[in-house]
Amino acid sequence: MDALRLQAVAARVLRIEGEAVAALADRLDGRFARAVELLHACRGRVVVTGMGKSGYIAQKIAATFSSTGTPALFLHPAEGVHGDLGMVVRGDVVVAISNSGETEELVSILPHIKRFGVPLISLVGNLQSTLARESDVALDVSVKEEACPLNPAPTASTTAALAMGDALAVALLEQRGFQEEDFALLHPAGSLGRRLLLRVRDLMHTGDALPLVREEATMREAILEISGKRLGVTAVVDAAGLLRGIVTDGDLRRALQKFPDLLTRRVADCMTRHPKTIPRDELAARAVQVMEQHSITALIVVGEAGRPEGVLHLHDLLKAGVV
Repeated sequence: MDALRLQAVAARVLRIEGEAVAALADRLDGRFARAVELLHACRGRVVVTGMGKSGYIAQKIAATFSSTGTPALFLHPAEGVHGDLGMVVRGDVVVAISNSGETEELVSILPHIKRFGVPLISLVGNLQSTLARESDVALDVSVKEEACPLNPAPTASTTAALAMGDALAVALLEQRGFQEEDFALLHPAGSLGRRLLLRVRDLMHTGDALPLVREEATMREAILEISGKRLGVTAVVDAAGLLRGIVTDGDLRRALQKFPDLLTRRVADCMTRHPKTIPRDELAARAVQVMEQHSITALIVVGEAGRPEGVLHLHDLLKAGVV
């Protein structure tokens, strides 16, 4: 195949799968709300099950539930009849996925699930199937056609099931009042966790590491403070310790062009007034946004009284993996 032909095949697949997902929105009704209610009332785990390609989708849906505050696990239906049904206990909710609704391995474990007395939600392509009839709630994830020209190969149908699983997880997240902080607690590792967990106070330079001069000091003193603290910046305060400005490497270059007697000039003559600041309890990720928005590399951390408490530099954010 030439490049244009391959692109045409890909476009057809994406169009069919996109239409399959979009069609789900028009079918949403009270059954979806009932499914969310059952999941919200679950006091155990959500057990997601499916065979073959639906099994892979079930694993992803279980992972999405778990990462958004709903304990979930995957049950392989073929292994279920050989002991793994012990995963299911009273208080759980089972979510079963099958396009046909007649998958032999899945249908074989339905009597056992019923015996446990747990609610059963199905994502099914045939509402007249055995699985749909045995479910407390059956959600229609049928598709008009598969994207694969060999129609039996699951493509659009698995995409539709995955999308419906995501819809359940997100709706349940909203129902639980799940917040960004809750999400962060479940994702402590990696860049995602760092962006959601780290606060400015965790990374800022404080105490003796905080570069600080009075506004009546000379620029010689300011340069020594900047060089000594090695942050390329110093905060400037008045006699009461309130923030009045900032002196950066850029301010030094501009002042040098303006004042031949720079070293003896007062800091107040050369500083940038009204510098960008950030509270100590703000997310470090928010500090990145402020720096990007104003094209700066450092922020003064101020307390409620307007006194400098620290300095946060872009390098600190880079080292912490927030950027």
